[in-house]
Amino acid sequence: MKTPVNSFKQALAARQTQIGLWLGLASAYSAEICACAGFDWLLVDGEHAPNDLASIQANLQAIAAYPGNHAIARVPVGDTVILKQYLDLGVQTLLVPMVDTAEQAAAIVRAMRYPQDDGQGGIRGMAGARASRWGHYANYAKEANDQVCLLVQAESQEALNNLDAIAHTPGVDGVFIGPADLSASMGYVGNSGHPVVQGAIEEAIARILKAGKAPGILTPDEKLAQHYIDLGAVFVAVGLDTNLLMRHTTSLAARFKRAVQPADATGKVY
Repeated sequence: MKTPVNSFKQALAARQTQIGLWLGLASAYSAEICACAGFDWLLVDGEHAPNDLASIQANLQAIAAYPGNHAIARVPVGDTVILKQYLDLGVQTLLVPMVDTAEQAAAIVRAMRYPQDDGQGGIRGMAGARASRWGHYANYAKEANDQVCLLVQAESQEALNNLDAIAHTPGVDGVFIGPADLSASMGYVGNSGHPVVQGAIEEAIARILKAGKAPGILTPDEKLAQHYIDLGAVFVAVGLDTNLLMRHTTSLAARFKRAVQPADATGKVY
């Protein structure tokens, strides 16, 4: 058996727009419902959702049953051990939060790659885990480096200051802009829609594209999502399962109970 090709990584390199959904409910059952919807990618959140390795694996198994969905996982932190554990579960594409410098990005690249016979590669520990289907992918150790995909999150003023260097880091496939943390870092807590923040996001998208990498972002605001796509954002999450459930249940209750206020139509983002 051959190591599966990372079709999402190929799509980013070809600048093919990929529309995704954020999964924070920490449930394989709800992940399976979302996998039927027709998105290009689904992100299983290990940073701000109550997921552990076992629940992430269950999500991956649920998503894998429906071809066309690429499973991405967000790690809680860019730690070498944690990155190894997520990769060993079989996640090909990782989103790493709070990457502020090119040095951090380069360290994450090394942590995601196996050493190679020519001395090139990284420091990822060797294991016959689920990623290699316990050895059924006979050449996994030699093929995995080409199929892992690294998305780093730029979500601070420091990251914006270093954005060109981060985006030019070899092994970084895409840069995800985190609107919520970025707006807080810029002094606009809870106001990612502020014109100054939006201007910085638009400039960041252009800088990432100029570096030859794929920009990504999350927003449940459909008009804003389309705006980012029009600017060149390649991978865009257009909703969150938690936010969809909150908005629609609250709106339903509000239609029958006067005391319930309809939920914010756009919600909050990471």
